[in-house]
Amino acid sequence: MGSGAGLRGWAERRPVLFPWLLLSLLCPVLSEPIRYTIPEEMPEGSVVGNLAKDLGLSVRELPTRKLRVGSEKPYFTVSAERGELLVSSRLDREQMCGKKPVCALEFEAVAENPLNFYHVSVEIEDINDHTPKFLQSSFELQISESTLPGTRFILEVAEDGDIGLNSLQNYKLSLSPSFSLINKEKQDGSKYPELKLEKPLDREQQSYHRLVLTALDGGDPPLSGTTELRIQVTDANDNPPVFSQDIYRVSLPENVPPGTSVLQVSATDLDEGANSEITYSFYRTGQVFRLNSKSGEITTLRTLDFEEIKEYSIVVEGRDGGGLAAQCTVEINIQDENDNIPEITFHSLVEMILENAVPGMLIALIKIHDQDSGENGEVNCRLEDEVPFQIISLSKSSYKLVTARALDREQIPQYNVTITATDKGKPPLSSSTTITVHIGDVNDNAPVFQQSAYLVHVPENNTPGASIAQVSASDPDLGPNGHVSYSIVASDLETQALSSYVSVNPQSGVVFAQRAFDHEQLRTFQLTLQARDQGSPALSANVSLRVLVTDRNDNPPRVLYPALGPDGSALFDTVPRAAQPGYLVTKVVAVDADSGHNAWLSYHVLQASEPGLFSLGLRTGEVRTARALGERDAVRQRLLVAVRDGGQPPLSATATLLLVFADSPQEVLPDLSDRLTPSDPQAELQFYLVLALALISVLFLLAVILAVALRLRRSSSSTTWSCFKPGLCTETGPVVPPIYSEGTLPYSYNLCVAQAGKTEFNFLKCKEQLSSGQDILCGDSSGALFPLCNSNESTSHPETLTQAPPNTDWRFSQAQRPGTSGSQNGDETGTWPNNQFDTEMLQAMILASASEAADGSSTLGGGAGTMGLSARYGPQFTLQHVPDYRQNVYIPGSNATLTNAAGKRDGKAPAGGNGNKKKSGKKEKK
Repeated sequence: MGSGAGLRGWAERRPVLFPWLLLSLLCPVLSEPIRYTIPEEMPEGSVVGNLAKDLGLSVRELPTRKLRVGSEKPYFTVSAERGELLVSSRLDREQMCGKKPVCALEFEAVAENPLNFYHVSVEIEDINDHTPKFLQSSFELQISESTLPGTRFILEVAEDGDIGLNSLQNYKLSLSPSFSLINKEKQDGSKYPELKLEKPLDREQQSYHRLVLTALDGGDPPLSGTTELRIQVTDANDNPPVFSQDIYRVSLPENVPPGTSVLQVSATDLDEGANSEITYSFYRTGQVFRLNSKSGEITTLRTLDFEEIKEYSIVVEGRDGGGLAAQCTVEINIQDENDNIPEITFHSLVEMILENAVPGMLIALIKIHDQDSGENGEVNCRLEDEVPFQIISLSKSSYKLVTARALDREQIPQYNVTITATDKGKPPLSSSTTITVHIGDVNDNAPVFQQSAYLVHVPENNTPGASIAQVSASDPDLGPNGHVSYSIVASDLETQALSSYVSVNPQSGVVFAQRAFDHEQLRTFQLTLQARDQGSPALSANVSLRVLVTDRNDNPPRVLYPALGPDGSALFDTVPRAAQPGYLVTKVVAVDADSGHNAWLSYHVLQASEPGLFSLGLRTGEVRTARALGERDAVRQRLLVAVRDGGQPPLSATATLLLVFADSPQEVLPDLSDRLTPSDPQAELQFYLVLALALISVLFLLAVILAVALRLRRSSSSTTWSCFKPGLCTETGPVVPPIYSEGTLPYSYNLCVAQAGKTEFNFLKCKEQLSSGQDILCGDSSGALFPLCNSNESTSHPETLTQAPPNTDWRFSQAQRPGTSGSQNGDETGTWPNNQFDTEMLQAMILASASEAADGSSTLGGGAGTMGLSARYGPQFTLQHVPDYRQNVYIPGSNATLTNAAGKRDGKAPAGGNGNKKKSGKKEKK
């Protein structure tokens, strides 16, 4: 029923373009968007405008700038040849914008090299392409014949999709003497028709009226739509229903749940009975609201959406039982609620950037859309968490994500960037989208060693080819930038010999020894290792590796005292029978060629004839009596002492001590040839019993002969000191071994058997100093046991023959104790020197002195205060540098200690047992 003249007019003429550009000036940065205005329904391919020219781009730049449209819906495209903005799809204004007074399509134009964004707005003008339409081709209206003239009835409205002048403008009614048409306008500007009764109706004359209602728009030419109005005249009813309001207006928020009460209409009828009962109904059936026919309450059928329909206009009819009806209009205004979260989309997303990217580098173009209106549709965009990026606004709904500061892949290899868009509604709604930005690696990190310097201890005699150390460097870069290789770049060894000492695995950093190291030849050396990555350019780092060749416990202790006799038998020591507990019997002296704890010696008793009779110092090696000699204790005692070093496993040596309890040498001499032998197994007991009986018999005979000889000599002697004459002693041969070897220090002493039957030891001063190879026997060839050195000198200096009483408080002074076997602090633990090199120097000097004493090449008194060290180490090594080992040589039956040749050390005379001082020269303490 509508007219298509308007559409045909557009189809017959060529499409007309009305572009207009609102730009104040063309400048490098466009502050205002480029605007075009075109009519709707333009054919595809129609030219909207020359976008390239409006942007200031020449045709030659188009291939490189790649001008394009960045829009979600492809309404437009850009010609690659001429840069013109073309229509690419159907433009239906009513479909795109509905009833909006202004329909503008906004999008971004993107140009590359360099990357720029331009805001473009195309306004779509309405054309008269929609005819007004009624929902029904005909509708009925019942009017009572008693209706008074002037009564008005609201008729059905027509719909027109166009806006402005092209929308529905007025209604026309076919000619009728009884009715006229009045055009009314709502607040929103829309038109609706009202039917007015001009004169009374008479049902009996005409019970049915047929009229044509025409709706016209304002287009050129105008379009129209018609519907048939069928009016039925009913029987008289005095009073029609009357609504309390002609127009009900209410505002309703969107998204209210179904069943929500909107409002309640109310009508009254003055009639009685059935004519006063009013029934409510919608004049036109709807799908959104429900009307209670009895109460007039309007409720929602479904959820309302402001984005779909913003306003509803409903006609409610109230009819009484007599057929009279009244109508009212209900206008429901839908209020926008913040029920749509912002939508985030990305364009031109870069998934990976290098860690050396400069700040401001583009990562992604962001577009945000919110379907709500007003403040509910205004959106703010931000970044969550602390990330080295920032968002820059390009337009109301466009943003770009760029780098904000320098990046470091080694610290953070990738970023999960969360972008949150929040609108300004109450309460605000927000949405978040997370993208992953990977950081590409560049070679910006040099290798780093795990330690600033390496120190390695390698035992000597190591296996060639074994690994001695491993250096490790880390490079946080990836791929070849982080692949590390190792090499030796410097060393304090000779360059030619370096490869014969050590090598390094370039892949693992393991350092290998190419030969066995010797602690005595090479104690330490230093290497400089380099770690280099495979980047371009390569980065490197150096580290020092110091190798210390440590000593191994490969030398057992060496016992200096007690030494073995020429025949390999152990020597003896005498102990007074009246020795009290704590009496110093002797001292075991030993040295170890190793260094450090490998040379820290300890002394242990392995076997004793009488356990508990003697005690042995753990660190000093001093043998002391633990208790007094008992009546049942044997006179002859044997101690087997083990000397262990502190190595792992420890090495040891043993020394045998033969101790004889006797108050005078007379009791000792008959037993000198009788050596205590260790206990043997039970199987050999008989053999040793026979041997013991034979030895006892021989000793008895010797004792008788010696006693007779001594008695005869005593009776023939006129003076007490005549025993010192030459030839007085019998030529029985030396029983005491004449030479102390293997480290025993030579010292001469004479034994004189006086007439009173007592034996005395006298220290005699010889004129000539004994050499290392000389017997302690004097020049008498008779071989007497105790000859005089010079009888004349003895008589001329009788004061030298007087004997001092024994010293019961005989001790070693602190300065006389050796470093390895005697404690420097006077305790049993014997703290070892803290400095390893001082310890090794001390041990070297001890070994040198011990070797000289053993091989007989020199004596401890060979040089004044040198212990024979000056010949080997030079004059600077005197007795003030090393301990005096003569204090370790114990003279049986005496409480005195040996001194150096001058009788002094370091300018001090050695202390005697009773605090008296020995004097050199003529006066010597006896």
